[in-house]
Amino acid sequence: MLTINKLIPQGRGLAPALTKRASEVVLDWDTRQKSRFDATDSQARALGVFLARGTVLRGGDVLVAEDGSLLRVVATPQPVMVVRTEPGHGSPFDLMRAAYHLGNRHVQLELRPDCLLLEPDHVLADMLRLMHLVVSDEQLPFGAGACACACAWP
Repeated sequence: MLTINKLIPQGRGLAPALTKRASEVVLDWDTRQKSRFDATDSQARALGVFLARGTVLRGGDVLVAEDGSLLRVVATPQPVMVVRTEPGHGSPFDLMRAAYHLGNRHVQLELRPDCLLLEPDHVLADMLRLMHLVVSDEQLPFGAGACACACAWP
């Protein structure tokens, strides 16, 4: 098993050619928020990841293995609820109000300029619809740090 205990957020400082050649480790949100876990990379190598407590991995982060090899983290698509304002009559304030209510319930939430992402929950979906928001179920990376939905992302 290859041990990994170093993280380079978003591969900062690495040449793009290095990160492009790095093998990939595809992880879902539940795994990316753990500091210790086992995984398998795109070269079928067994990995033991031991990061500092509280570390959360994002898509595009680079892990460094004990042998010096690099592994690019890929956030896998998973079921999420995407919350948007009503076309034509909603405002960004509606999303801010929804984010406040969700945060007050300690819900894991990804904030994006024109939408919110959260893990599926029919009770929360009903609450958001009562707030005149549009809720759709989609398959997207959650907590990835990069937008894959139809939301505008600078």
